[in-house]
Amino acid sequence: MSENPHAISPEVTQAIRTVIAQAGIDANTDLIARILDTGVGLGLDEADRLDLKITSAALTEMRAAFQLFAPYEGVPKVTIFGSARTRPTDARYRQASEVAAALAAQGWIVVTGAGPGIMQAAAEGAGADYSLGVSIRLPFEEKPNAVIGESARNVAMKYFFTRKLMLVKESRGFVCVPGGFGTLDELFELLTLQQTGKAEPTPIVLLDEPGGTFWHGLRRFADEHLIASGVISPDDLDRVLITDSVDAAAAEILGFWRNYDSLRWVGKRLVLRLRHAPTDAEVDALNETFAGMLKLGRIEHRGPLRAEQEDADRLELPRLVLTPDQFRVGELHALIRAISGLESAG
Repeated sequence: MSENPHAISPEVTQAIRTVIAQAGIDANTDLIARILDTGVGLGLDEADRLDLKITSAALTEMRAAFQLFAPYEGVPKVTIFGSARTRPTDARYRQASEVAAALAAQGWIVVTGAGPGIMQAAAEGAGADYSLGVSIRLPFEEKPNAVIGESARNVAMKYFFTRKLMLVKESRGFVCVPGGFGTLDELFELLTLQQTGKAEPTPIVLLDEPGGTFWHGLRRFADEHLIASGVISPDDLDRVLITDSVDAAAAEILGFWRNYDSLRWVGKRLVLRLRHAPTDAEVDALNETFAGMLKLGRIEHRGPLRAEQEDADRLELPRLVLTPDQFRVGELHALIRAISGLESAG
């Protein structure tokens, strides 16, 4: 096998590490070196200028977005999606504003695409102090809406893929108000990430105007075509709440996190970290209700696994450990909701 003619020489690798040290970087230096190695590698590959511009812009935009979100790392966030064309007189506009206000009142930051329509409604409901924006630069797009623009808590993106990353990455809940291609694209990306396990479970609410049927039409299409043809599982949409109630939407977001804290996979075992320890009777009840999602054994209330101990990973929290059937992970949302409804949760 011939050597890679574009391989980075040890001398260059060492020079990169020297630059990192000279810059005063002493944390995560292996990852910083990998990023710089990749940039040099693209040069050695004689990558097309357009490819280099895409790479450069993506990294620059992600850095700016990380800087925007960094001060609010410990604050829960909810992303609200919806159409830029929805007018202030529309009932859906009021729904978006009211659900944002309800969540902001509980200390949640509302993240939007920073544009007009539903995005402006959500920012108005949350207020400038509880709003963050991730806008997109388009030749026909308006500037960030007045709420986001006045606060300067916005980052502008050139590419949709970097924008979607930041609209999803930081949030612990999502509310989708009826919209067009962009809104549906964002919703389906959420559902895909959840279905494939590429994202941790989060509550997803499809909020309509009072008496509206927009999202029920999507549910009907899924039942009649997607589930019927076998391309999604019958429980894939069980992780989604369809409602026309602002109170129910806010309760779904807040209630999901009432007792559940986080999860971790250790081999084939799934560890659910909780805020409050369940009783033995509650664990028995969970085993009875969710026996079908287990591949083997039972749901166990126990201390941290060895891998968690080695990483000092959330050791102070109680946890439940189970070995789920990989094809039944759609039921994980229902299990988390049940855990949050336990009397021991307070």
